[in-house]
Amino acid sequence: MFPHSRESDPDMTHPSAHSGAAALRPLTNRWLVLSLLVLIAVLNYADRFLLSGMAQPIKSAFGIGDAMMGLLMGPAFALLYTIFTIPAARLADTRSRVMIIAGGCAVWSLFTALSGMAADAWLLALARVGVGIGEAAYQAPAAALVAAYFPIEQRGKALAMLGTAIYFGQIAGLAGGPAMAEQWGWRSAFYALGLTGLIVAAAAALIIREPQRETVAGSAPVAPPLAAVLRRIVATPSIRLIALLMAFGMLSGMTFGLWGPALFERAYGLSNKEAGSTFAFTFGLPGLVGMILFGALADRLARRSQAAVLGLGAASIAATSTLILGIVWTDSLALARALAIPAGLLGGGWSVGVLATLQYLLPNALRATGTGVVLLISGFLGSVIGPVLAGQMSDWVADPASGAWGLRIGLSVAMPLAYIGAWSGWRAMRSLERDRAALHDGAEG
Repeated sequence: MFPHSRESDPDMTHPSAHSGAAALRPLTNRWLVLSLLVLIAVLNYADRFLLSGMAQPIKSAFGIGDAMMGLLMGPAFALLYTIFTIPAARLADTRSRVMIIAGGCAVWSLFTALSGMAADAWLLALARVGVGIGEAAYQAPAAALVAAYFPIEQRGKALAMLGTAIYFGQIAGLAGGPAMAEQWGWRSAFYALGLTGLIVAAAAALIIREPQRETVAGSAPVAPPLAAVLRRIVATPSIRLIALLMAFGMLSGMTFGLWGPALFERAYGLSNKEAGSTFAFTFGLPGLVGMILFGALADRLARRSQAAVLGLGAASIAATSTLILGIVWTDSLALARALAIPAGLLGGGWSVGVLATLQYLLPNALRATGTGVVLLISGFLGSVIGPVLAGQMSDWVADPASGAWGLRIGLSVAMPLAYIGAWSGWRAMRSLERDRAALHDGAEG
């Protein structure tokens, strides 16, 4: 049994709405909070895609191959990112989510700037480790903070707006980064992104107010033992299946997102700058629209069945992966752009359905930690294994005259794993309501 905690109603923005009103400050406007969280998330994703957008200049500068570049894009960043996700989420269940998010943004921004100072590939890898540690403090606390500020019928929309950051970040990293690199060198983009992140972190810490959390007795929230929390989360069938959906969906999406610009450069004879901007806008704009549409649709479906929201997310990632496999193998840039439109629309918001369902499933006392567990599993498979798998396969089968052949093989090994995730999501629909009732009864007992 876990201590029950009650979070302030998301609609209450005035201190008189709470007991002990004199001691409480009014909450920040929820849309301002969401706007700041989106801005932080844009910087988060821009940092990840910045390395991908400048893969070729960095490879040339340090004399490395696809396998080492895959290590820089994957494990160097993601290994400690996944490990630190649980401690950050654990803190977010009882401490200030705002300070955790702002502090993480400051840390990853500092190491982003240090990435631009790297003298060789191994020093760049060390800087990416620091970036990963900082970014671990964002996603689970941010999802929990959105759930605290927004009522359940608005969470799909709010999480979709938060999810649009991946496309703005993609455009900034893949198009903006190479554009800066062409003018001032690849290191300048890391310096600019790092400085911006430090400024935004300070603004978030000063502006966003942490929603009041109190127990039934009015005391400070007490965290249940971590071992008990993890046992309960892992023992819940629908959480295990949702974790697999998120993991294989991320493996497919992140692997293509990180290696896609290099594929466009090699397959269609584009320059580094042209490949980055073409890839970013070709996939980013349809994905952005798809994210917004998915959020609106998820809110409508959630009024009838949250399981339907999860099923829609699972179907979307399966369809998107099929379309992207077609893009990987076409020799026509025009056809790749045409296929990117439905791929972006269908794949733009699948993670919104998964995260919204997870917030619905988990009680408040377990929300950030449970989200962190799912992100740890998905981050390890998606961000650690996926880019390295594609890069290593590319090096194994490529030769100097092969062009995009090796990378196409590597992506074709990684991408179909999304079908396992889709199957897991459909399975999770069956036990969703039963597991939610059991988790909430345990939390309130």
